[in-house]
Amino acid sequence: MCFIYFLGEHQNTHLPNVAHSQGLFCRRILNCSCVFFLHLQLIGSGAAAQVITSQGTHGSYLTMQLGSALGAVFGIFVSRGVSGAQLNVVWSMSLWILGRQPWRKVPLYALSHLLGAFLGAATVYLQYYDAIQVFSGGHLSVAGPNATAGIFCSYPADHLSVWGGIVDQVVATALLLICCLAVEDRRQGLLPDGLAPVLVGALILTIGLSMGSNCGFPLNPARDLGPRLFTFIAGWGEEVFKAGGGWWWVPIVAPFVGGLLGTLIYELLIEVHHPHTPQSPGQESEAVELEETTPNQNSSKIIGTVFNS
Repeated sequence: MCFIYFLGEHQNTHLPNVAHSQGLFCRRILNCSCVFFLHLQLIGSGAAAQVITSQGTHGSYLTMQLGSALGAVFGIFVSRGVSGAQLNVVWSMSLWILGRQPWRKVPLYALSHLLGAFLGAATVYLQYYDAIQVFSGGHLSVAGPNATAGIFCSYPADHLSVWGGIVDQVVATALLLICCLAVEDRRQGLLPDGLAPVLVGALILTIGLSMGSNCGFPLNPARDLGPRLFTFIAGWGEEVFKAGGGWWWVPIVAPFVGGLLGTLIYELLIEVHHPHTPQSPGQESEAVELEETTPNQNSSKIIGTVFNS
């Protein structure tokens, strides 16, 4: 650090600002991982672990969906001032498609999300280790009456084909993006501060209650892949990739297709039909927000959404 400031003082007066900008973005990336770690994965998978290991005596399908929705709400509140709450790489991709952030940031967010989801799954496993061992009889399985892999990531129902899973995830993620873009669109009307995260949580709950029975509505590639990698390492083995006819790639690929479709639908059917008006200061800052602006400019960028299984 001293070396950087030494060069900045004597040779390049812009270098400290560059270093500060890079450091700011790195902190945003780390923040995203922490949000996954502390809120999304912990609350979502924790709710599932409580229901499954108690055999339904300490919760139900509804409480699992509430856990996922509330985990998203509090995750957004915690991260929105630093990272813009980009908690889903599909949302990050949508912002890039719309020209609101450079493409190079999308893979960085994806990697941080993957790491955060992995660590979150590990924490839930440690927290519920005894309960999982007792419920499973010491045998960590993916399928069967004592299966526990579904605590951490998604698996298809017995009736669901791979093609049906693709359709399910494309439709659900497209709906997610359409509604998130509507919440974020100031020309639809300004929302009271703090309401948008609650609306996103309500959206996730709605999707879970209406589209969750097929495969648990993953919606988020990192949310599914990170815990799947953890369960592969932690003792569930290669079955986590073989189950469901090789299901594992569907919640990684299909949400990107659905996200692209949802973005295009909103832009072509809604956005382009708004009366042309000069951009508000908030909209003008939107394109700059992820070019290392100050954290306070992120107050309306809070729709990086999530998942659940």
